[in-house]
Amino acid sequence: MATIVLNGRTYAVDEDGFLEDPTIWNREVAEDLATTEGINGLNEDQWKVVAYLREYYLQAGMAPMIRKLCKETGFKLAQIYEMFPSGPAKGACKVAGLPKPTGCV
Repeated sequence: MATIVLNGRTYAVDEDGFLEDPTIWNREVAEDLATTEGINGLNEDQWKVVAYLREYYLQAGMAPMIRKLCKETGFKLAQIYEMFPSGPAKGACKVAGLPKPTGCV
């Protein structure tokens, strides 16, 4: 298990930077994790994606498929890549505090 220090806070993460313990997630953690994706300050649209991913994960125990994410948030895939340059699986799911997705998000 690796650790990273962001804004003076230490997080246990896997080899790809995803939280080892998704239960510690909160908005402050999200802002910290966003910096690892080159995002300094999440905007309203980014929060909408993060909130949807988080809610879906808490209900289903996994990340949604990309098609469902786009349909439910109203964003096209290209827009999600603009908000999270490393994509919905790597970037958005990481910021949302989800475990690393095993399949296609």
